[in-house]
Amino acid sequence: MDIKHYMGQLGRQARQASRAIAAADSGVKNRALLAMAASVDAHREAILLANAKDLAAGENNGLEPALMDRLALNDKGIDGIIEGLTQVAALADPVGAISDLNYRPSGIQVGKMRVPLGVVGIIYESRPNVTLEAASLCLKSGNAAILRGGSEAIHSNQALAMCIREGLASVGLPETVVQVLETTDRAAVGELITMPEFVDVVVPRGGKGLIERISRDATVTVIKHLDGICHVYIDDAADADKAYAIALNAKTHRYGTCNTMETLLIAETRAEELLPRIAEAMMEKGVELRGCPRTRQIFMGAVEASEEDWATEYLAPILSIRVVSGLEQAMDHIAQFSSGHTESIVTENYTVGRRFLREVDSSSVMINASTRFADGFEYGLGAEIGISTDKIHARGPVGLEGLTSQKYIVLGDGHIRV
Repeated sequence: MDIKHYMGQLGRQARQASRAIAAADSGVKNRALLAMAASVDAHREAILLANAKDLAAGENNGLEPALMDRLALNDKGIDGIIEGLTQVAALADPVGAISDLNYRPSGIQVGKMRVPLGVVGIIYESRPNVTLEAASLCLKSGNAAILRGGSEAIHSNQALAMCIREGLASVGLPETVVQVLETTDRAAVGELITMPEFVDVVVPRGGKGLIERISRDATVTVIKHLDGICHVYIDDAADADKAYAIALNAKTHRYGTCNTMETLLIAETRAEELLPRIAEAMMEKGVELRGCPRTRQIFMGAVEASEEDWATEYLAPILSIRVVSGLEQAMDHIAQFSSGHTESIVTENYTVGRRFLREVDSSSVMINASTRFADGFEYGLGAEIGISTDKIHARGPVGLEGLTSQKYIVLGDGHIRV
């Protein structure tokens, strides 16, 4: 297969299809999503058989257990895909929404209208459910999509792609509104991220290596985050029980997610009181603790933390702990080592909490809540295409609105400038 020719063809088809989907009304898009859900349900057996092929190949190729777990589909997983499509269909359509409409002294009205980005390329690994999740969000936000799943899920993704095509065709939309790559050739990724004439934005979902490569090589705009080095700071004025519950949940609810806490900061005035209880609970759950000298004085079970630990996203049962003098040092630490993903403060002091919200520069900043809430579904976005730590366009969980832009609109009635 000539990859350059193949990707160019997909790009041209996507660009043409983007005009059709941008013009589609909410009813058409919602019917397409529900038709996709029905198709997934109808082809359940074929999808599971395709997934079994991927799992067998993964086992033969020595795929890591964590990746095998993400790759696996079962009836419950398919039910989740169907539910996800139904939920996105129920979400408000952002396209065409008008805001900030005001009269100007000249008599014209000026406002902003939400519009699709155009063509979205999405590159992801392992999880076949992302195929439908990405397709549904791009479709609902009026974008055409080119999806490149991991080679380990090629059979599963092609089975799901058939359901997408059926759903689009059932409402008269071009099947090229959503195109799932049929090749596992890595060169396809290089082409996808260097076609600005066809692709408006690329969203990578996967490991740090993948995202670093795409960020480095892309000539198309990229929505991404590299690391999830998230912090929880327990303030002088923290409630002890809240601090315990939040710290434990932020770290141990799930280890392999980007919104998991990787560093715990504790104010010196509360360290001797709170640290032993939290540390013992962490160790009972199998978490390795790496602490600063003061942490190790208070809790002997912690090993010495290196400078590298403060800048590491573990995605594992490992936690860095640092005792700080107070709010200023906590915010200094976060400014130096945070990846800009999510930070939380535990405090009953309203003024301190407001300062933390205002001065900490991350895509999500919280008071008295676990970092695990940094998620599109939890934020009421219905679903997310990914999380952005960039400061331009979309920041934080990227849902339907994040897959749109705005243009100025002007309403006049024969007005001329004088």
